[in-house]
Amino acid sequence: MKNTERIRTAMLVLHRWTGLAMAGFLVLVGLTGSVLAFRSKLDRFVNPELYVKALPGQKPLDLATLAERAEQLAPGSRVGYFSVDPERATMSMTPRVNQATGKPNQSSFDHLILDPYSGRELGRYRMGDLAQGRVNLLPFIYDLHTSLTTRSQVGWTIVGSVALLWTFDCLVAFWLTLPRGSGPFWQRWQQAWRVKWGASGTRVNFDLHRAGGLWLWPLLFVFGWSSVMLGLRPVYERVTQTVFDYESDGDIFAKFTLPSPVEHPRLGWRAAQQAGERLMAEQAALHHFTVTRPYGLAYIPEYGLYTYGVRSSLDIRGNGWDTSIFVDGNTGELRELGLPSGQHLGNTISTWLWGIHYADLRDSLSFRIFISAFGLLVATLSTTGVLIWWKKRAARKLKASRSPGLPLFEQPNAETTTES
Repeated sequence: MKNTERIRTAMLVLHRWTGLAMAGFLVLVGLTGSVLAFRSKLDRFVNPELYVKALPGQKPLDLATLAERAEQLAPGSRVGYFSVDPERATMSMTPRVNQATGKPNQSSFDHLILDPYSGRELGRYRMGDLAQGRVNLLPFIYDLHTSLTTRSQVGWTIVGSVALLWTFDCLVAFWLTLPRGSGPFWQRWQQAWRVKWGASGTRVNFDLHRAGGLWLWPLLFVFGWSSVMLGLRPVYERVTQTVFDYESDGDIFAKFTLPSPVEHPRLGWRAAQQAGERLMAEQAALHHFTVTRPYGLAYIPEYGLYTYGVRSSLDIRGNGWDTSIFVDGNTGELRELGLPSGQHLGNTISTWLWGIHYADLRDSLSFRIFISAFGLLVATLSTTGVLIWWKKRAARKLKASRSPGLPLFEQPNAETTTES
């Protein structure tokens, strides 16, 4: 066997067993991702009581008022990151330390939902806890998709590691479709892009796997790599920093590490909001972007910083904490500016990866539909791959039973090495 054929055979075996190892995972993330493309819309349908509609001329309360209201409703907790949309304000809540025991207060919830126009409580829940009912149906699916419901670093690492295999396997699978032999390249390669619908079921299944993988290859690769970004962050950041101008979250927070958390900054919510509004307006003028509306606010005791987020003309996603600044919790000074695009090329690419992976490019409905369909196709590709393996395994067993002298896992010949 020639060296090229040996390499091809090795790559085929690598693709086969990598694909089989990932098949269940890819079916899971494909199906759950298809649902999560419409996460907010489905949650609105399942939990309508957690959403409101503004009356004509009604404006949302300012961020500081909403934060103060949340801490009045839950005095045993403090507000973490929170965001405000036209239909609700979503407040993440962290238990305060009990002064008597020195331990965090017990709490049955970590999210508080408010009416953004009146400050009225709409609901509270612990993210992902199905025991609390339908309020956690979509959060549970999200946790299943991102961390296998563990909501832990272990779960994210497992998902990210599989995604890294997926990314490499995309390259291997693409290489396996390239034609061999002599003659015009495209003429030989174009059959790999076609499905022979009139052929046998086995052949159609194989064509769907190979041709589907080719037609969807750019998105398959993007979703594999963006999954690495979400689940295996150190690997993603090291590669991105090697290739592009990129500033990671770790690089940013390393600048502000403190000996101990600052639990009670000099600036309260209102002063922090005022500083955020003023500093963001200055940065908008300096960097030539337009602020559409306030989006969220948070205080981070570990760094003594407030972060103030807005929706802006630089945003790529329709939702998300993208255009933001860090404000010193004691002095009100600007400590850091984070822009979703145009600041660092690597960060701009990362924002695009976030938007594509979360089916959110300017909140486009047509894009959400496309990504939802793509999730189903990922599950289909994995299923066809397993069926190809199963058919070949059955054929090898049958051949071995008829010819006892032959090994069960014989080397594939030149005709079968194009198949995966």
